[in-house]
Amino acid sequence: MTDMRLDDRTAWVTGAGKGLGRAIAVALSEAGANVAVTARTASDLEQLESELAGHGGKVLVLPGSVADSAAVLAMVEKITDWTGRLDAVVNCAGVSPHFTRSEYVTDGDWRHVLDINLAGTFYCCREAGKVMLEQGSGSIVNVSSVHASTGFERIAAYAASKGGVEALTKSLAVEWADRGVRVNALAPGYFHTDLSSGLLASKWGERIVGSTPLGRVGDVEELGGAAVFLASDASRFVTGTTLTVDGGWTAR
Repeated sequence: MTDMRLDDRTAWVTGAGKGLGRAIAVALSEAGANVAVTARTASDLEQLESELAGHGGKVLVLPGSVADSAAVLAMVEKITDWTGRLDAVVNCAGVSPHFTRSEYVTDGDWRHVLDINLAGTFYCCREAGKVMLEQGSGSIVNVSSVHASTGFERIAAYAASKGGVEALTKSLAVEWADRGVRVNALAPGYFHTDLSSGLLASKWGERIVGSTPLGRVGDVEELGGAAVFLASDASRFVTGTTLTVDGGWTAR
C-alpha cells in the first residue's frame, strides 16, 4: 500500500531507546521516513542510530527528557533545522516505575509519572503542533495503554496519566482538525519490554496472559504496523481515536 509509505517525511519518536519506542522507530524508518529519536540514555540511541541508518533514511539523535519543556522546544527546533519540516510524531516516552499499592504512593512518585507520561506528552504535542499547524499537515500519535480504560491493581499513577493522554488526544484532535493536523492515540496491551519484564515474571504474569484472549503477550515488532498506519496517509480520515493493540485484552 503506497499510502503506508513515509518516503521523504520526517518523523520523531520519543522514548525510542528501548522497547515499544525502539520498535516503532524501526518501523517508521522501514516505511521510508527520516527519523529523529529521543531518549534519556544516549548510549541506547547510539545503538539504534546504526540500525536505522541501514534503512537508507536520515537519522537524528536527540537525547533528553520530555519532562523538560525547554528541552522539548530545543529538540523540535533541531528537527526543523535538520529537514525543514515535521510530518509525524509518536510520543512513546513513559515510565511506570512503581508497582505499589495506591495508599503507599508518594507525592514524588505520583509527580514523576505524571510529569513524564502526561506533561511530557503535552509539551511534545504543543511544540510539534506549532510546526505542523504552520505546515497545514501532520500526524501525532500519543502512546497510551489499555489501562487508560481498564483497571488494574497498583498502577494508579500510570493509569491516571494514560487516561489523561487519551483525553488530551481527543481535545487536540478536535481543536486542530480544521488546520490539517490529526491526533490519535495508540493503546498497547502487554508486550515483552524492559518496562514490563518484572511484572510478567512475577505472579501477575500468569494472570495477564490468562486475561488475554490470544493467550500471550505481544512482541514489540507487532506494534510497528499500527504506528505506521496512524502516522501515514492510510489513516488520513482518522483523528481523535484510540487504536488498541492488545491481543483482545479490552474485548473481555
